[in-house]
Amino acid sequence: MDFFDILALIVPAAIVSAAPLILTALGGVFSERSGVVNIGLEGLMMFGAFLGAIFTHYGEQWGLGAASPWMSFAVAIVGGALFAVPHAVASISLKADQVVSGVALNFLAAGLSIFLTKKLFDAGQTPDIQERIGKGDIPVLSKIPVIGDLFFSNAYSTSFVAIFLAFVVWYIIYKTPFGLRLRSVGEHPMAADTMGINVNKTRYISVIIGGAFAGLGGAIYVASIAGNFTQSTISGQGFMALAAMIFGKWHPLGAMGAALFFGLAQSLSITGEQIPLLKDIPDVYLLIAPYVLTILALAGFVGRADAPKASGQPYEKGKR
Repeated sequence: MDFFDILALIVPAAIVSAAPLILTALGGVFSERSGVVNIGLEGLMMFGAFLGAIFTHYGEQWGLGAASPWMSFAVAIVGGALFAVPHAVASISLKADQVVSGVALNFLAAGLSIFLTKKLFDAGQTPDIQERIGKGDIPVLSKIPVIGDLFFSNAYSTSFVAIFLAFVVWYIIYKTPFGLRLRSVGEHPMAADTMGINVNKTRYISVIIGGAFAGLGGAIYVASIAGNFTQSTISGQGFMALAAMIFGKWHPLGAMGAALFFGLAQSLSITGEQIPLLKDIPDVYLLIAPYVLTILALAGFVGRADAPKASGQPYEKGKR
């Protein structure tokens, strides 16, 4: 097996694994750039995965066929946005500790999704979905020598949707008036308020958008990787997305790059048995590699990454 064959195994798997992380990390960027810490990405992603699994299943029962996963994505976006509202209310209006609120959201998502799964299907997991996101060649791009075979052949469309959305989010945050308002309330809310910006409203919008992205990330994880929903389906993916956001210094493109890095680490656990240099390594080491790299990345870079200055600080008009 030559070097190109190894890349042909690793790169597609890395991009597939990275797509849910990219979307969830983008949700975290929206929330934290506005000054609201969102530890609840794991719970939002879990709830999105639950909605994605059940609505893909019901879509198949309703005869929607290949459109079932796409319908479930829409439901997961709405569901993730609504599920983020309690965190927004607690953090912004009630001025609760944002970390505690996020942790509570994670517990709520885990308990509620498993409870509803058992009620709906009388089992600890949803049925396996049949209509999953299919692979295909990207027109024109798949014909590019070398690169086309690696990145654009036999690829999931959702992976490129996630990468495209990372650039869209970058444009929104750094090139639009809304993005300027969002960053201003995260850096200096009092100055933003003085300029007539509604700080709390902007933060509400940002947290809800963040929930929508995380919900979509969870649904795509089910449709492209897991195939169903169980208690262990997400198993730390939301925290890995949170780490990607921090590793990427709260920047959409940085978060995307970090998510691709973590996706590469996850792909080794999938393709390791087929790679000569890795096939003799015990599976357990390859399975824990993404989490070890997450810890090392945070330990090495989090101290050098500056969060938005008002991150985690509730804002009360008229108080310095």
